[in-house]
Amino acid sequence: MKIPLNKIIIGDCAEILKKFPDNCIDLIITSPPYADNRKHTYDGIRPDKYVEWFLPRSEQFLRVLKPDGTFILNIKERVVDGERHTYVIELIIEMKRQGWLWTEEFVWHKKNCYPGKWPNRFRDAWERCLQFNKNKHFNMYQEEVMVPMGSWKETRLKNLSSTDKIRDESKVKSGFGKKIINWVGREKAYPTNVLHLATECSNRNHSATFPIGLPEWFIKLFSKKDDVILDPFVGSGTSVIAAYRLGRSYIGIDKSPYFYEIAIHALTKERLNGSAKFGRG
Repeated sequence: MKIPLNKIIIGDCAEILKKFPDNCIDLIITSPPYADNRKHTYDGIRPDKYVEWFLPRSEQFLRVLKPDGTFILNIKERVVDGERHTYVIELIIEMKRQGWLWTEEFVWHKKNCYPGKWPNRFRDAWERCLQFNKNKHFNMYQEEVMVPMGSWKETRLKNLSSTDKIRDESKVKSGFGKKIINWVGREKAYPTNVLHLATECSNRNHSATFPIGLPEWFIKLFSKKDDVILDPFVGSGTSVIAAYRLGRSYIGIDKSPYFYEIAIHALTKERLNGSAKFGRG
């Protein structure tokens, strides 16, 4: 079967992806329904049934992802009876048994999270972005997400000590070390695994839209031009719009007719308004 490039498809990804050939997707990035949250807009899967619900879908993700591809899963535990439920931890363990490598964990720090008051906790200001791979060797383009060195280089790199000019091993014998002289003359550095991005405020049609900067960052890091990006829970279409802007092919899937129409409308609007800006036909 020829995969439906640059399309948004209505239906359950667990069934739709069965028609896709093996090893056809370069990057999967998605934020699935969270357990029991927002029952009127999501399925409202119970926390104790979440892993069982997700695994048939991740099985298809594993099959369609290329051997050097990456899967980014944006997810967050919910609170049940006053404590964090363990369904995300359980899901990670079961996905490892399924054949996935849990390669990395990124943190999305939501800079503008809403204030709130709870008797036994502070406001939630972050979410997980879990990285899974099929193999230890996968495509990663770190130079595409480098950040400015910052003003510290003006003082820190001016007067180097003797240990700055060699690999200075950790004094606590942790195995880590640094060689400061390597950064002299550089304008950019590699980022950390914490992404500081405000939540999406402009999209009122979806109750849990992530900012377009989030999929854009991962698309830059784990794919190149014309690669195929899949979002199997596409929602309002943020990730496919990001893929379009960056010159990647995309496939979006959502079982909700309501969100399907929203995503189609958003993508059509982007194509009409953004063609000249992004050089797209």
